[in-house]
Amino acid sequence: MHLELPKVRLQSLKEFSTHYLMIVLSILTALGLEAWIERVHHEHAAVDAMVKIEAEIHENLIQIKHQRDHDFARMHALEKIRDGLVVDLKAHASTAVINRHIHEADPYGLYLDWRWPVMRREAWDVSVANQSASWIDADRLRRYSSIYAAQNASAAITIQEASNVLSGQRMADILVDMKMDDYQPRELLHVVNQMAGAASEVAHGLDSLVTRMDSALSNVPESSTRMPASS
Repeated sequence: MHLELPKVRLQSLKEFSTHYLMIVLSILTALGLEAWIERVHHEHAAVDAMVKIEAEIHENLIQIKHQRDHDFARMHALEKIRDGLVVDLKAHASTAVINRHIHEADPYGLYLDWRWPVMRREAWDVSVANQSASWIDADRLRRYSSIYAAQNASAAITIQEASNVLSGQRMADILVDMKMDDYQPRELLHVVNQMAGAASEVAHGLDSLVTRMDSALSNVPESSTRMPASS
């Protein structure tokens, strides 16, 4: 901001007061204009960040729901095999009969294949790095933060819980024994029950994450992401 002082001789207090008032008004006008420009810039930066963050969250939700549905399907398939094994063991069925029932329950064979989605957070990280997140209103920012925190926490907690339920080495051993038709049906039942439990932990973990994300987003009105007026 640059001001040119008047190069005239002031003849009276009135003239001095007039020039002084002009200088003060010029300074205040310049400061006000600068503050207005900065505010508009911050508002536009905040809206741009919100649009990108919400697009990223919605894309993550699509991926999470897709993988959740896959994991639930796998969980139900494993539970069906497990329940069939219980029936066969009670009936003292032969290994050949058990193998046939497993194949009928799941023609693709016995496998785990639970999946965890890759959840992006680039838009959030950028908004934090360039400080545009600090210009988003506090309630909305809190909701965004809770969503990304939930993503991180759910991944760590769910995978840990699934690992606690499942013995990977035990599963690998029984699957090899099955290929050789040399396994104990009761041992297979225990492993399949573990596999179903692990799939259940992951599927329900994703389902819980979807609920938390939907809840956080449902309280954010869509109209609030419109660009602010420039005047």
